Amino acid sequence: MGHGDEIVLADAHFPGESVGPEVIRADGLRIAPLLDAILPLFELDSFIPHPVAMMDAVPGDSLDPSVEAAYLEAIHRHAPGTPAIERVERFAFYERARDAFAVVMTGETAKYGNVILVKGVTPVK
Repeated sequence: MGHGDEIVLADAHFPGESVGPEVIRADGLRIAPLLDAILPLFELDSFIPHPVAMMDAVPGDSLDPSVEAAYLEAIHRHAPGTPAIERVERFAFYERARDAFAVVMTGETAKYGNVILVKGVTPVK
């Protein structure tokens, strides 16, 4: 992945194979612990307003705030100062996923548990 590329961490219900990019199987893994494992190695893009995006609820449905809270716990632990998570309409999320570097299909069962990470420049240490 290069700077600006996006990766989707998709819940178990996401149509990963249908959207088109490379699909990586991570069956059985939940997204919050996966974020905890990825973010120490993955620099989020600091040059854009929202380097993390999640699918928004469809009209008439609701979000479970504990899902975002669990993701934010890992994000804030490894990438403090990350801006607020952007919410993306369902079909716009699918469109973004089509252009992603890859979709990681997880075992996440939380409704609207999908998340997009935008890769930044890996710092020289």
